[in-house]
Amino acid sequence: MPRGQPGSLQDWLAAFINHLKDERRLSPRTLEGYGSDLNVLIAWLEAEEISSWRHLTQHHVRQYLAERHRRGRSPKSLHRELSSLRSLYRYLLREGAVDANPALGVRAPKVKRSLPATLDADQLGQILDFTDNSPVGLRDRAIMELFYSSGLRLAELVSLNIDDVDLQEHMVEVTGKGAKTRRVPVGRHARQAIRQWLDARNTMPVIDEQALFVGVRGRRISRSTVQKQLHLRSIEQGAPRNIHPHLLRHSFASHLLESSGDLRAVQELLGHANISTTQIYTHLDFQHLAEVYDKAHPRAKKKRD
Repeated sequence: MPRGQPGSLQDWLAAFINHLKDERRLSPRTLEGYGSDLNVLIAWLEAEEISSWRHLTQHHVRQYLAERHRRGRSPKSLHRELSSLRSLYRYLLREGAVDANPALGVRAPKVKRSLPATLDADQLGQILDFTDNSPVGLRDRAIMELFYSSGLRLAELVSLNIDDVDLQEHMVEVTGKGAKTRRVPVGRHARQAIRQWLDARNTMPVIDEQALFVGVRGRRISRSTVQKQLHLRSIEQGAPRNIHPHLLRHSFASHLLESSGDLRAVQELLGHANISTTQIYTHLDFQHLAEVYDKAHPRAKKKRD
């Protein structure tokens, strides 16, 4: 859309999505999320006979969120939808399409923040110590070790190329949210697992030669395959809960913070833009310390009858 020119709700949404894709270089999955959130809002605006982003007011935004909440939309989802709307209006303001951002000053329902699930180091050691030495088994072990060693997100892991891993320097270069890159250490067990996988990978019909992790047909592994394989390994190893990528990432962060106490370093390793996101792990650490206190301190122990 030309700067300052009138356009339909959908025209400006399309321009905004192109801006996110071309200028901010967001992932297709993130673009899909923005589009989904804002298309639901557009349907509501059209039902309310609001045909321009200029005509949306703070009252309309509150009315929309209240209606979505009544229909069972979770507070977390409403926060995301409100964030999408604020981002859209920042773009519209930049382009001169509106004069104000009606989403500012509007609050979504409060989100109850739950602590992420984790496993302790001994549990993870038992789960990662499986003996399947087939190419798929070696790949799955390398994937799980790398998740736990380096705290990667699922999208970050599946997008890795062979050249991103430097086993000599013990580092992996990761492309995270917003196409930002960071270098993260790779632990000894993960390095050994990756070396074994790379040997096995050479025996497979590799099509995508750049991908670090591939499926049985030689193509870059998909997110769904990683999730499926971790679930199967959970069952095989008798894990106390389902193993998924974020559980391994959460465990990495929790164990590292518990040992080091360095919140800023954990933030850097996780690739969090805001340290407030990382601070949830301080609650996990405190929870662990509280459990130790309850079990060990003479004044905390319950009296035996």
